[in-house]
Amino acid sequence: MASSSLPSPADPVFDGMFGPYTITDHDRREVLGYRLALTALALGQLGLLFTWRQGGGEGLWPWLLLMAAGLGLALRWIHIYLRPLHRALQLFWLAGCLGGLLLAQRVGLGAMGEALREQPLWILAVGPFFAALTGVGFKEFFCFRRPEAIGVTLLLPVALLGRLSGLLPIDTTATLLTVESVLLLVLCLRKFPMAAAADVGDKSVFLHLEAQRRGTGGTQAEPASDRSNPAAAPTEAA
Repeated sequence: MASSSLPSPADPVFDGMFGPYTITDHDRREVLGYRLALTALALGQLGLLFTWRQGGGEGLWPWLLLMAAGLGLALRWIHIYLRPLHRALQLFWLAGCLGGLLLAQRVGLGAMGEALREQPLWILAVGPFFAALTGVGFKEFFCFRRPEAIGVTLLLPVALLGRLSGLLPIDTTATLLTVESVLLLVLCLRKFPMAAAADVGDKSVFLHLEAQRRGTGGTQAEPASDRSNPAAAPTEAA
């Protein structure tokens, strides 16, 4: 309902770059959804790598579905100021998921892991998915300077590009991906005690950018935006 996104007298007021703003219950639900989705992605990665090490490529698809859903929802609720960057990450996610479906259609669900092991060129098909995840890691480091975010941002492309180029053996690639997955989980767990305002960012910037995008001008932020309206200010924040 629209009222869920409107401020209440109990909502704290923050001084933003372009005026005051509030963090509403709707904002807090979005932040919680983002954190839970990112945690599901981290657990999906760890589950996939553990299953792969234990039994090869069989039984990977449930973890792949969890990863796809986790990153997709995280990108739905992530707060990034720049709308084009947000959309680009979502397009990378979609392209990577479509690449995964193509791989599954060509070799079968049970042989996806083996195909990636034996034919590294398939990494190009699923690579955009991990490019989107790398973008999330970079955003987390840029906003919060968490060292574990550096690991996610650097280890993931090094592992996949190293394998794609033939410079890294499969065991080294798997080790790097495991370390990256653990760091991502640490990053997620450390986010839960943080106030929701940290993930929302400066809402006055969103409102200012939205006003510029619509061509209405103005720099004064309103206390809150009605996010039930598709034309309302975007939820992206940094």
